[in-house]
Amino acid sequence: MLETADRSAAVSAPVRTSTAPGEFKISDQEFTHFQRLILELAGISLSAAKKPLLVGRLSKRLKLLGIDTFGGYFRHITMAGNGDERQMAVDLLTTNETYFFREPKHFDFIAETALRHRQAEPFRVWSAASSSGEEAYSVAMVLAEKLQNSAWEVIGTDISMQVLSRAQRALYPVERAEHIPLPFLKKHCLKGLRDQAGQFLIAKHLRERVRFLQSNLLDPVKELGKFDVIMLRNVMIYFDTPTKQKVVANLLPYLKEGGHFIVGHSESLNGLAPDLLGIQPTISRLVQR
Repeated sequence: MLETADRSAAVSAPVRTSTAPGEFKISDQEFTHFQRLILELAGISLSAAKKPLLVGRLSKRLKLLGIDTFGGYFRHITMAGNGDERQMAVDLLTTNETYFFREPKHFDFIAETALRHRQAEPFRVWSAASSSGEEAYSVAMVLAEKLQNSAWEVIGTDISMQVLSRAQRALYPVERAEHIPLPFLKKHCLKGLRDQAGQFLIAKHLRERVRFLQSNLLDPVKELGKFDVIMLRNVMIYFDTPTKQKVVANLLPYLKEGGHFIVGHSESLNGLAPDLLGIQPTISRLVQR
């Protein structure tokens, strides 16, 4: 798929072009090639309306690399040996909008579920599209409050190394604390001083229980173990139906029987997995059939 020798002519022959910030233009044919690539690599469907966004986000890479056209950049990132630049393109085209305690009822549900946990093994939650870590650390705050010294763990994964790096630093601008309950903020976050003024750091006792790994939803990292809760929120809105089915099928083997699968409020699991029983509009339980 990544060898482009047979595509060169098609990519380099612009038809209509679209302008966006800067001097670069992209033809309809070139944009189609990027659409197919991001769909294959990340499962994300870029609509035609996203053309200016693609140009705006990737133009800086063309300038930095001294490449004059999007056709040339496409050939560059799909050549063997250019995996790092290909990953950079994926990072730039992946939407990573998130914030602490987004859709708060989900965290109430996790709190209640954790309190009912009576098994010997740790209570485990997977933030399967963790972005820059706000979701994973929100879960960690809830579990620290409800389970305290009991065993628990949060795993955060994302396809983007850029956002995972930010998640691992666990350092955020103070305005990102807006939705964190004040008692949690005081107990689980540290105010930045001197060169970290205007920022806050997630406390060490939480960072020690949260792990971040790179993983593609189309091919999840192996040996993650089983989870009591899998959160896949506000990402499937970018997938077509076949991709949604594949992603859910990929994640279900990691969910314990009786475990819960949570999606965003604008998403649904209806018709995607027969073994998932809806118990609330955005929450399903894995049942044995």
